[in-house]
Amino acid sequence: MTKIDKSYIETLELIKKQVRSAQLRASLAVNIEMIKLYWFIGNTILAKQKQEGWGTSVINTLSTDLKKEFSTLNGFSPRNLRDMKMFASEYPKLFTSAKPSIWQQLVANLPWGHNIKLMSSIKNKDQRLWYAQEAVKNGWSRNVLIHQIESKLYQRQATNDKIHNFTNTLPSLQSDLAHNILKDEYNFEFLRGSQFTEKELEDNLTDNIVKFLLELGKGFAFVGRQYHLEVGGQDFYCDLLFYNLELRSYVVIELKTGEFKPEYAGKVGFYLSVLDEKLKHKNDNDSIGIILCTKNNKEISKHAVKYMTKPLGVSEYKIAEQIEDKKISKVVPSPKELLNKLKPN
Repeated sequence: MTKIDKSYIETLELIKKQVRSAQLRASLAVNIEMIKLYWFIGNTILAKQKQEGWGTSVINTLSTDLKKEFSTLNGFSPRNLRDMKMFASEYPKLFTSAKPSIWQQLVANLPWGHNIKLMSSIKNKDQRLWYAQEAVKNGWSRNVLIHQIESKLYQRQATNDKIHNFTNTLPSLQSDLAHNILKDEYNFEFLRGSQFTEKELEDNLTDNIVKFLLELGKGFAFVGRQYHLEVGGQDFYCDLLFYNLELRSYVVIELKTGEFKPEYAGKVGFYLSVLDEKLKHKNDNDSIGIILCTKNNKEISKHAVKYMTKPLGVSEYKIAEQIEDKKISKVVPSPKELLNKLKPN
């Protein structure tokens, strides 16, 4: 390759990068203006209904007239106009302040479909704010957002009841990041079956690696399964090894098909020590371990990890049948509950 050819390729790549960047900025600007327009329309309808007593039927008339005037534009269906009205009702002061609020920054950077889903599915404003922030930060598609809401990610990840020793074993910034990636309960609803052996569980998770990575969260890269470690002339194998790009550290996941036992912590601590000595790069942070089991007695696991020198977390996981049984139990009373209801007062 001549010097001119190399220079041309570098210049072409630079221009392509700038074009893509400009396209992204333009699409974001279009989205922000559309969100502002929808809020204005919704707010106007609300004001007119309040001030002049407009009935609900006016939305159908307004939809017809707007579609006639702006025939090349989508978004003026009666249903979408009602969504605009709901949007303005949920955020009455969204675009009235000179200083953008956190809500204004979030909703303006989320597609309209995301905003509608958040409003219709989550009434608690703190939870909605959390999902909106995660959607923007992680670039969730609408389908991923729906999945995370339906799998109750907020309840599983935002809890302070997680079992780990990150505060004692990691610097404060990395400790916070590690706490955020750990869930109190992992949802493996993509796994079908009654009882798995540990090998079958590992097989199924790696066969569904894309869904597994989605459940683990942003920043996880799969390194390998049964990752080989040789120590003192003997062979040892980590169940699953990942690298987390945000933590800048290796993450060992140990899978257990039964209840947590204290000796699991020592085993994973051993793996982490070996990884830090043999695999960790000088720019990597300390490796982290996560033990996933079907049942986590938090009183036992808390003491098991408390004085470990390596960063460890312990969580439960649920497969499809367990998740479905849990959902059914919320609406169908147990035999004991039925007997209690049938007892005479």
